[in-house]
Amino acid sequence: MNTVTLQTHHTYVALIELNRPEAKNAISIQLLEELRAKIEEAKTSSARALVIIGTGDAFCSGADLKERKSMSDIEVKKFLKDINICFSELANLPIPTIAAVNGFAFGGGLEMALSCDIRYASESAQMGLTETKLGIIPGAGGTQRLSRIVGESTAKEWIFSGRKLSGKEAMARGLVSQVFESDYLRESSLALAREISESAPIAVSAAKKAIVRGMELPIESALEWERLCYFETIGTKDRIEALQAFAEKRKPNFKGE
Repeated sequence: MNTVTLQTHHTYVALIELNRPEAKNAISIQLLEELRAKIEEAKTSSARALVIIGTGDAFCSGADLKERKSMSDIEVKKFLKDINICFSELANLPIPTIAAVNGFAFGGGLEMALSCDIRYASESAQMGLTETKLGIIPGAGGTQRLSRIVGESTAKEWIFSGRKLSGKEAMARGLVSQVFESDYLRESSLALAREISESAPIAVSAAKKAIVRGMELPIESALEWERLCYFETIGTKDRIEALQAFAEKRKPNFKGE
């Protein structure tokens, strides 16, 4: 049975669904392998935006601790390397990614969501980097990505204490963008993805690149980087189509060219 599925919603929207509800969508070796394959599939598809969600009452509860218990130290290190590679591939997708945190998102589950560009959550969501309660630390990007999203002090507070946050608490501290009633989270996330997919895809990709890299640079260097990313859009057919559509008072038909 597949533990990860990839579906197409709308013309240019992809949906990855974690499908181990009996294990709260915990990350097993199989799930990790399938997730990485689906991320690659989404990358080479026509998708212009990607949503990730979990089945049942969890987004992803983290690493599969039952499986982890039987691993040797060498196997744990390999798993850690593999999950880092997978989440980096997710973070480096040229298309925007949205994590629809529909329930538990602990440890590696939250680290997966942190690897996405945007996080939406349900009112019933609970999330946190709880690894210090298990005698370890976040090892799939959590210490670095959380710090960049909510700030160093808040990241330290949450990681040191292993605190669990509600969706509303996470939104108040800037970890998630919006919180929805559970019944509306999936469609709201897909609606955002559809809205994004209607923008010029080369421009969206360039904007993502400008933001992500620019955050790591001093402001003057970041402004120069933004200018270089802008240049990538000047010679595109989509830019000409946008100008033509404006003149003709119609919706542009972007083709990613």
